Amino acid sequence: MGIKMEKQQKIREYQDYVKQNSPKPGLPLQMGKAFVMGGAICGLGQLIVNIAMNVWGLDKDTAASWCSLLLILLSALLTGFNLYGRLVKWGGAGALVPITGFANSVVASAIEYKTEGQVFGIGCKIFTIAGPVILYGIFTSWCLGFIYWLGTLL
Repeated sequence: MGIKMEKQQKIREYQDYVKQNSPKPGLPLQMGKAFVMGGAICGLGQLIVNIAMNVWGLDKDTAASWCSLLLILLSALLTGFNLYGRLVKWGGAGALVPITGFANSVVASAIEYKTEGQVFGIGCKIFTIAGPVILYGIFTSWCLGFIYWLGTLL
């Protein structure tokens, strides 16, 4: 009986220790940081679109394509230089939700598994994180398209 009580006491002490030393999430602060980070990424995207349209003379659709390409490239480069993780640590979902976060997940997986080789490392593991997003994105698009198609028949 005494051993069980000692074990429960140690568990309570450990839980108290964890509670004291765990960072206290400040939800309003985290939301503010995510808002600023997401806004900065979107602002950069808008800047790219404006430059592409007004300086390079591209039409709106082509400018938007260049914006996506350049944001993905920037995200991949920042991930490769181990800087995107710092942005995510500070900005949370504001850095993970946009297209840059998706590119980061693909590049980070490729970097992590490069030691296992080109085929079984990078080739097999590159979509470890991004794969479910692609799968469910395509599946949801198909389902919504099917529902839309049924709606047009009625």
